[in-house]
Amino acid sequence: MTQLVDPPASGSTAPEAPVVAAKAMTHREVLEALSGLLLAMFVAMVSSTVVTNALPRIVADLEGTQTGYTWVVVATLLTMTATTPLWGKLADLYDKKILVQSALVIFTIGSLIAAFAPSMEVLIGARAVQGLGVGGLTALVQVVIASMVSPRERGRYSGYIGAVFALATVSGPLIGGVIVDSPLGWRGCFFVPIPIAALALVVLQRRLHLPRITRQVSIDWLGALLIVGGVSILLVWVSLAGQQYDWVSPVSGLLVAVGVLVIAGAIYVEGCVATEPVIPLRLFRDRTTVLATIASAMIGVAMFGSTVYLSQYFQLARGMSPTEAGLMSIAMVGGLLVTSIVTGRVISATGFWKRYLVAGALLTTVGFALLGTIDDTTSLWVIGGFMALIGLGIGATMQNLVLAVQNNTAQADMGAASATVAFFRSMGGAVGVSALGALLNHQVSDKLSEGLARLGIDASGQGDGSIPDITTLPAPVRDLYQQAFGEATGHLFLVAVPFAAIALLCILAIKEVPLRTTVDRDDEPVATPVTARAEAAEVAGSVEDTGSVEDARPAHAARYVPEEAGARRAAPVGHHRSSTGEDDPR
Repeated sequence: MTQLVDPPASGSTAPEAPVVAAKAMTHREVLEALSGLLLAMFVAMVSSTVVTNALPRIVADLEGTQTGYTWVVVATLLTMTATTPLWGKLADLYDKKILVQSALVIFTIGSLIAAFAPSMEVLIGARAVQGLGVGGLTALVQVVIASMVSPRERGRYSGYIGAVFALATVSGPLIGGVIVDSPLGWRGCFFVPIPIAALALVVLQRRLHLPRITRQVSIDWLGALLIVGGVSILLVWVSLAGQQYDWVSPVSGLLVAVGVLVIAGAIYVEGCVATEPVIPLRLFRDRTTVLATIASAMIGVAMFGSTVYLSQYFQLARGMSPTEAGLMSIAMVGGLLVTSIVTGRVISATGFWKRYLVAGALLTTVGFALLGTIDDTTSLWVIGGFMALIGLGIGATMQNLVLAVQNNTAQADMGAASATVAFFRSMGGAVGVSALGALLNHQVSDKLSEGLARLGIDASGQGDGSIPDITTLPAPVRDLYQQAFGEATGHLFLVAVPFAAIALLCILAIKEVPLRTTVDRDDEPVATPVTARAEAAEVAGSVEDTGSVEDARPAHAARYVPEEAGARRAAPVGHHRSSTGEDDPR
């Protein structure tokens, strides 16, 4: 059973008074604790976005291929995805603050290795190490926030997370583009997050103070190993199929069979053997959790799988510099910034969230469909408008799906539940990047071979997936590359549309449960201005029949207590608190 190390003294003479396990945090205290978490989140996000515009230059300098381009992204997504559930479960068992700091240290080590990578193989390995840390940060930030504030208030702070996500997404490509175009070169991109990670460590140490929790520890190492192994095998299969071997081939069949068997073993261990499963299967008895998890996976496939190649489109199909390609991301991130903050505040004020998820998923689907029409000649203003639509949709969808699941989850499972949603979203992203990257490589190679044949140029070696520096190519060949990448990128967005549509259908099927006002699902409700007004209306409607306010007040009614330090819990009817904070029955 979970209990605080320093529980409050018992023996109160007023048993009806609520027992407060820990002092409630004021808005200022939450923001101070949140500052280090937001820095950690910024590090996790900027590590991906700062490299995006550098990838074409990195691949050219290290003599890589389109497959290498894909794997620089997939390596991080793979390790992040595979370890996210384990980080979430560890958060339910150990000190969350130490876990966040450990994830930052692991990320920093990976960044240093990447900065000095002499080859594509070393760079991909370093990105895998970075993914271990990013997986922890992705899972733990949401878990720590969930341990501090109720779902109703959490919507407000989720807006801040969305704002940081937008800031990292905007500044990352811009910073990366400037660094690549500077004497520092692309290696400087991997040094940028290191001082930010160091600052986050210091701020977390000084500002984040969480109650220590003790419980009997039994880590499901076998389940964790099987989950990591099964997911990794399937991701390797998706990444290499169509390039190293055919989709329908003995090697492909073997990888799929082994991956499925390992995943089946993980399900058996999680459901029948483990005392503390990494992914508790009981979570999937809840309809909201199941549907939100599927929607998150589909959003991951569509969002990561297609947008990760936008920078390549702008540089290879439109001839932009890395800095110019970074500026093009402002349209998408501007939309994301607006809806993440606005919907977070509105949801926190009203407690209702489904309508915003539906609108966000609809905008995302429409945006992908419109981007599916682009090629190498489409107006940049038009592309920017389509990107803004996707940003608006993702900003209203991504964080709020986690919020919906947390609202239906007990505090003891909060880490595992939050990490599970992040896990399936990341897994969807990894599958999307791998599969759509393979599709992009195949389409570009075919289009180049056909175009070169029409020009009477020997196509041998031109369709092997290598990415040249297009500025060095003759004009006719350069035009072919730009046309091939432009048309192939549009096809990627068309492929992403069905996945976004499935996410929309799942969200429509979710039954909305208004956000609770307690940190734990099983706690007594905390009176808020909204609930206080609702109860007042209920009482007013009953006075006409009873003639007495006290007789008309519902038995469960709680008197609203202003949200000040130490006074966030509801005081029962007939039970008041004196100015000194002591119980004063009247």
